[in-house]
Parts: sequence; structure tokens; C-alpha cells
Amino acid sequence: MKNLRKLSVLALVLALVFAFTACGGSGGGESTEAGGEDKTIKVAASPTPHAEILNSVKDKLAEEGWTLEVVEFDDYVQPNVATTEGDVDANYFQHIPYLDQYNSENGTNLVAVGNVHYEAMGAYKGSKASFDELAEGDKIGVPNDVTNEARALQLLAANGVLTLKDGVGLEATVADIVDNPKNVEIVELEAATIPASLPDLAIGVINANYALGAGLTTDDAIAYEAGDSEAAETYVNVIVVNAGNEESEKTKALVAAVQTDEVKAFIDEQFKGAVQAKF
Repeated sequence: MKNLRKLSVLALVLALVFAFTACGGSGGGESTEAGGEDKTIKVAASPTPHAEILNSVKDKLAEEGWTLEVVEFDDYVQPNVATTEGDVDANYFQHIPYLDQYNSENGTNLVAVGNVHYEAMGAYKGSKASFDELAEGDKIGVPNDVTNEARALQLLAANGVLTLKDGVGLEATVADIVDNPKNVEIVELEAATIPASLPDLAIGVINANYALGAGLTTDDAIAYEAGDSEAAETYVNVIVVNAGNEESEKTKALVAAVQTDEVKAFIDEQFKGAVQAKF
């Protein structure tokens, strides 16, 4: 009977030791990083240009002992979901206005930790190779979402195609056009479809990511938004993390690797003005 009691006590002690050890291991993500063992930085990103820019710094991070893992997403929701749930350490695909709207609508607390680039919206050749060639009734395609339509209209206004009401800025709509000397038709289209619609348009105003994805180059462009425009300052794309991770070693290493002269040179060479560094 005494031996049975001793065995029971021993079993209980071993069970407690096992449970304590298991609990200590369950916090591995935090304790591992604190101990310097978790050296993988996982980042959710759009394929173009975000993933391309990130991939350009993999070797630099590797020299510092970090492994950069880029997880590509084709939509604008899942990267934030993955970041919020801790499936990735950061994301890189969005600008501040979108981030603010996402946080407001979803009750999340994601924060920007570093500016990287600005995707210049461009006017691309359809049946016409310049603004001067536009004729009455020609169709110009613009994105149909509020933000990008305003940018497209401001680009057209900056190049003399039309005139907008004073002060409308990045809230401009077709209702704000006060002068249209060539009576061009502004055709509102889903942004992603405009590249494929160019054969049916005189000119298409296209977001850089969709233009690049469609294989359009600076040779196909008539004009780009200016680098010092209101849109360029407002819609800079940023690296985003969960609040509380702003000063983590992973975050600091990632931002430092991206915000370099080497990355600026890569962006200039790779994207020829369609994407511009903003740090």
C-alpha cells in the first residue's frame, strides 16, 4: 500500500512537471523572439510592386541573420486579417487612408511604421498617343472608386483636358467638372479592367499596380501624377504591424532594410517612374 502511495505521489509530481514545461513552451513565439531564436520575418504583400521590393532586400536581411518570408495576396483584406491574427509579422500593400478606414470598420489596431513608396497614377495610350490628339467625344477611362477617380480627374486637369471646381482636391467627381473643352466622355470603370479596355478608349487613367501587372511601361504612358502632388503625399504605401509591435526587433530590422538608397535605386530602375520611393 505504501509503495502504491509513493508511486501515486511520483506520478503526480511528474504530471505537474510536464504541465509546467508544456505551459512554458506554449509562449514560444514571444519567448523565442526575445531569446533571439526566431529570426524569420513574415510579411504579407501584394505581388507588384510590394513583393518585388521586399524580395530585393532578402539578401541584406540574411547578412544580418534574418530570413525574410514574403507571403503574396491578391486582395486588400486578407493581408490585414493575417497581420491582426498574428499569421504574419507585418504587411505591405496599403496607404494610410485605406488603413484608417479598415481599422475604423473592423475595430482593429493596425499601425503604420514606415513609408516606402508611392504608386503614381498614369494616363496610358489607347487610340490616342497624346492629350493634344484628343477629339470631341473621345472616351477616357477612369477608375470608378471614389479615391482613384478623384486622382484620375486631377491628373487630367493638370494636363489641361478639363477643369475642376476649386478646392475639390481628392474628393473630386465627374460632377465637379466645370469645363471640358473637347467634350471628352469620362467613362467610369472598375480600376482593374482599364488596361484591358484601352483598345476601346482614347486614353485610360490607370493605377500603377494594375498598369505594371498588365505589362504597361513608361513607353505606354502619356503622363504621371507629379511626385510632389497632393495624391503622392496622401497615398504613400506603408509597412504595417499590430499596435505594440512598432519597436520589435523584427519591425526595426524590416523597416531599416527597406528604407535605403539601394532600395530607392532598385525602385527607380525597376519601375521607371510608375513607382516612386517616399522615404
